[in-house]
Amino acid sequence: MRYLTFALGKGRLARQTLELFEKIGITCEEMKDKDSRKLIFTNEELKLRFFLAKGPDVPTYVEYGAADIGVVGKDTILEEGRKVHEVLDLGYGKCKMCVCGYKDAIPLLKHHELIRVATKYPNIAKDYFYNTKHQTVEIVKLNGSIELAPIVGLSEVIVDIVETGSTLRENGLEVLEEVCPLSARMIVNPVSMRMESDRIKALLMKLRAQI
Repeated sequence: MRYLTFALGKGRLARQTLELFEKIGITCEEMKDKDSRKLIFTNEELKLRFFLAKGPDVPTYVEYGAADIGVVGKDTILEEGRKVHEVLDLGYGKCKMCVCGYKDAIPLLKHHELIRVATKYPNIAKDYFYNTKHQTVEIVKLNGSIELAPIVGLSEVIVDIVETGSTLRENGLEVLEEVCPLSARMIVNPVSMRMESDRIKALLMKLRAQI
């Protein structure tokens, strides 16, 4: 039996995923060792392998078959646009992708004005404005705190993930439109889905029962 390999998005997502897996009897003791320098962790008994990756890299590992299964946020799946099967909403890591800004930007959105949009997610922003709203915008890709953009006049609005909205409120910004709901999702490589169909379906059944 070959190993089934999982790529998990680093941080809280990986922790929550491992907690969920433990509930269905999948454990990986090696991963609990905080001082471990290992990159790949193995459960020999179940023939499973795990590795941690940066969120945006998870769909890449899965598309190219370096991992059979990945766990990552819906935002990353949408932004990366990789050829993977999204098979399960795991229900944690819930938040929303939103258009945010000062209240006075509302008419600009309503009347489809040509505006500048700052975001870490240019593909999601482009898809929303061009295909859902049919509004022409200039998209500016940023990597740091996106909330700064409307405050310093770089953009009229931003497209960003909103969890509680407290950072927005502290800076006088608000949610103007909701783009889509987000949460942790499980993705599978299309070839693995065919070759390891029974094992993957059994795993999904157990997870669904638990969720």
